[in-house]
Amino acid sequence: MIKIGSALFEACEQLEQEKGIGKDVIIASLCDAMVTAYKKHIKAKDATNIEAILDEQSGEIGVFRTKVVVEDVEDDDTEISLEDAKEIDDEVELEDEVKIDVTPEDFGRIAAQSAKQVLTQRIREAERKMVLDEFMDKKGTLTTGIIQRIEHKNVIVAIGKTEAVMPVKEQIPGEYYKPGSRIRVFVLNVKDTPRQLQVIVSHAHAEIVRELFELEVPEIEDGIVEIKSIAREAGFRTKIAVASNDPEVDCVGACIGPRGSRIQTIIGELRNEKIDIVRYSDDPVEYIVNTLSPARVVSVDILEEDEYEKDALVIVPDDQLSLAIGRGGQNVRLAHKLTGWKIDIKSVSQAESMERNQSFETQNFEEESTEEETDEELFDEEVINEEEYGVDEEDVQELGNSDDDINSEE
Repeated sequence: MIKIGSALFEACEQLEQEKGIGKDVIIASLCDAMVTAYKKHIKAKDATNIEAILDEQSGEIGVFRTKVVVEDVEDDDTEISLEDAKEIDDEVELEDEVKIDVTPEDFGRIAAQSAKQVLTQRIREAERKMVLDEFMDKKGTLTTGIIQRIEHKNVIVAIGKTEAVMPVKEQIPGEYYKPGSRIRVFVLNVKDTPRQLQVIVSHAHAEIVRELFELEVPEIEDGIVEIKSIAREAGFRTKIAVASNDPEVDCVGACIGPRGSRIQTIIGELRNEKIDIVRYSDDPVEYIVNTLSPARVVSVDILEEDEYEKDALVIVPDDQLSLAIGRGGQNVRLAHKLTGWKIDIKSVSQAESMERNQSFETQNFEEESTEEETDEELFDEEVINEEEYGVDEEDVQELGNSDDDINSEE
């Protein structure tokens, strides 16, 4: 046995406080390290009857080999005679197992080197497992962290004892991330790579809006108001479609709150990002009209609706065209994401011009069709004359030739 003392247990308590790794994990890792070192020492990697035991009361650790008590020993590594076993334990009988202390006298230095390597590896693995378990539960949820630093344009956010990474594509364009400030982020993914465990968070994900509404609007948390869909362009604008499961509760009013208190809190959390609350409808025409708000809509024509394509033509007043489309097409783009419909927006004058062009093309097509029918009728009459009188071009030519012959003879 090797005397360790109380230093090991003090180190275990410190690791448990700092990293949350239990004492049992460290002791098990130390015992495994002892067994590994002993197998290297005796050059017997395949030995299965060797284990390390730590006595917490005496603070000693040793390597033991388990042997079976037999009458005639055939294998010294796995068997022991009854007589030798009695010297260890007076009450032992045949077929019992006894543990024999086989710790070498000069084993302390070798065990320490091996234990250091194994303990470092096991502690790292334990930390990875703890982080993995913790963030697998948090994946897909909103959490609060503290911005630590900026590395290669990536924002490093401390969440508890773990550092998460916010890539550039998950950041809000134009947002300044100041180290030391608190931030709400969405846990997007947990990557368990061979080198390290990486937690990916987002500040631009649409689900952040959902989580904020669930926190601020009790009716959503209670299931009275339901969020049907969310479309977001982070830092600029968000459209959220809501519906009420209670006819007495106004879904839009519940989300706005008294004097706009609820929506203003969410807008402040999103750094003054514009939010349009849309009333959901099963009727696609009404739903599309609601999503294009604040623009007024004259009419909505459903061009195609099946499981593959959903196309709609929206007519708006001339002075509402730019508002319906939005800056850079943002309003109609968000409406498309929210509804799943491909929306083509035209002004009244554009729609009237399209109708005139279509009617003109239709008229030309009808005139061309009439001319073709007339030509076909004339062709049919010529065929009828030939069939009726039995005269064709060759006969006419022969008659002409015969007249010439008669004239020459005269």
